[in-house]
Amino acid sequence: MNVINGVFNLLFLVLATAVFGMSVYALVHALRVPTAAFVSAGKLQKNLWLLILALATLFSAAGAWSYFNAFRIVGSVEFIGIGLGFFSILAVIAATIYIVDVKPAVKGMGGRGNNGPYGPW
Repeated sequence: MNVINGVFNLLFLVLATAVFGMSVYALVHALRVPTAAFVSAGKLQKNLWLLILALATLFSAAGAWSYFNAFRIVGSVEFIGIGLGFFSILAVIAATIYIVDVKPAVKGMGGRGNNGPYGPW
């Protein structure tokens, strides 16, 4: 039973870390996109997305850190639990909406790239 508990605890630790990584990725992308791209794509303003994604990153970091500490202490002795609280679930939703909906809409709008005067080269 300890092996199964250890596998599940490790799985949920990896999931909590993946949620944190996804939130960081979305936040960094939002920081790099120009403000005008959000407006021209018809999405929420950049400042609002930065606030949402910063909170998502903060909550997912806290969740991953607490789950890491619990995993370090408990290990495979007993099942820790899912470890994804309400705010971590909201962080997953916010980062997923940004990556799936907003990122493709603002892609290539005013950012750096290898575009010449007549298109990519």
